[in-house]
Amino acid sequence: MSKDKSPRVGQIAKVLSGRHHGKYTVLIGIVNDRYVLIADGHKRKFDFPKKKNLLHLQLMGDASEEVVSSLKETGRVTNGKLRLALKQFSAENAIDAHEKGE
Repeated sequence: MSKDKSPRVGQIAKVLSGRHHGKYTVLIGIVNDRYVLIADGHKRKFDFPKKKNLLHLQLMGDASEEVVSSLKETGRVTNGKLRLALKQFSAENAIDAHEKGE
C-alpha cells in the first residue's frame, strides 16, 4: 500500500496475509489510521466484519458506488451488494473470483 492513498469505505482490497490471503474483500468501515473493517458477503458477512491491519491489505482502485451509497443512506449494506461489487470488480479486472457454490 502506498502511503499517499488513504482507504475509503467501499474500496476493494486484496488480503495479503492471514487465513484469507489472496482473496478480495470490501472495506466497510475505518476504525483508525491503522485498522479497517472488511467483509466479502460470503464467509465474512456485513454483520460480523473482520478488523484488519492496513499493512495486510493491498487497496485496489476506486470505491464501489453501490456500497458507498447504501452505507450513506441506511448505515449498512446487504451481503448481496458486497458480492455484486466483488463480482463486478473481478469482471472488470479479469480476476478469477472465488464464487460460492456452482
